[in-house]
Formats: sequence, C-alpha cells, structure tokens
Amino acid sequence: MSDSFDQDHSEKKFQNNIIPDKYEKGTERDLWSIFKIMGEFVEGYDHLLRIGPCVSIFGSARMKEGQPYFNMATETAYEITKKGFGVITGGGPGIMKAANKGARLGEGKSVGLAINLPFEQGPNEYIDPQYLLEFNYFFARKVMFVKYAQGFIVFPGGFGTLDEVFEALTLIQTHKINRFPVILMGTEYWGGLMDWLKNTLLEEEMISPEDLDLFHLTDDTTEAVNIICEFYQKHSLKPNF
Repeated sequence: MSDSFDQDHSEKKFQNNIIPDKYEKGTERDLWSIFKIMGEFVEGYDHLLRIGPCVSIFGSARMKEGQPYFNMATETAYEITKKGFGVITGGGPGIMKAANKGARLGEGKSVGLAINLPFEQGPNEYIDPQYLLEFNYFFARKVMFVKYAQGFIVFPGGFGTLDEVFEALTLIQTHKINRFPVILMGTEYWGGLMDWLKNTLLEEEMISPEDLDLFHLTDDTTEAVNIICEFYQKHSLKPNF
C-alpha cells in the first residue's frame, strides 16, 4: 500500500509539475549557445595557433603586490622568457599580473586569457594587446591554457588554481595529453596538500605511487625554470593535442 501510494503521488506530482514546460522553452536558447562556445574556441585557436612555446603561470588573483609570492612569480616569468618561452596567465590581478609583468620585463610574449567575472577587475596592464583574449566560459579558457602551454608553474591560489592544476594532472594521468612539467611553487603552502595526497589518496589506493611523480614541488624559481628547460632537451615543443 505504501509503495502504491508513493508511485501514485510521484506520478501526480510529475503531471502537475511546471518544470518540464519551462525546461522545453529553454532548449532553443541552449542550442544557440553552442555557437557562442564555438566562437570562443575559434578565436582562441586563431590567436594562439602560432604563438610559439609558452608556459602557463597560475595563482591567486588576491595576491598583493610586494608579497613574496607576487615577487617570485614576477621573477619566474622573467627567467622563463629569457629562455625563449612566452607566458600565459588568466589575465587578471594578483599572481597573474605578476607573471605578465615578469614576461614584459623579460621582453617575452605576455598572454592573458581573461574571464568575465562580476567581482573582478579587468585585464592587467602587462598583457600584450594582441594576446589578450576574454572568455565567458571557464572550460573554453582552460582548453587554451593546456593546449598551448609547454608547462604549468602553479603559485598559491584558491579553488580556481586547484581546478586548473588538477585538470592538467588528470589529463596527463589518463594519457589524454602528453606529459609536460607541472611545478608547484611554495613548499609551505602546498605541504598540507602533499600530506593529504600521500597519507590519504595513496594510502587508500585512490592514486598510484607514480602519480606523485607527475609534478614537482619547489621554492626555487631557477629550479622551476630548469625543470622545464631540461624536459624539452628530450621532448619536442608543440601544442599538446
């Protein structure tokens, strides 16, 4: 009797529910959004296809000028451009601004893949105007970070930074893209994450021991740059897929 009541109640609730009607009315708009998404991919590919080898540098938009990691990001970007790489960032403030500043000081290509957010200021002033792209969709933007980067250098950051680094590690782990260097800058900041990866994920066999070798951890900007340069003494420089 209880099962029959639940079934009848569920059917009546569905029949009286206005959500399906609203959902149907929104499908046409969803189909047209595909063209907006395609447009972001086309523009991204068109602008970055011939940009040459670059390194994506990530980190918090909340990092203030003069803070140690801000200065470290500027120095790292400067050093990597002196080795012939361009720098790709998310185009905003904080670590992104620091990295674009370092690229400008090093006279390298300074790329900004900005995202339209209501609570964040516009693109920083150190991006080369011809390499500024603005996105509405995070997923389209992340494709550009991965496709045209020869490595990731990741400074302290929040959810967005974690999203970007773990997506790259997942793609490498699952062989969806070829391996490239992923470097976490800041042993103190990332130390808790490392402990969790080793003591929880690895111990419970959620990852394999070799997965911990997919990235490097350092406080040394020169070491970070050398890791990338040494990697490409053995591997070719090309887009990742």
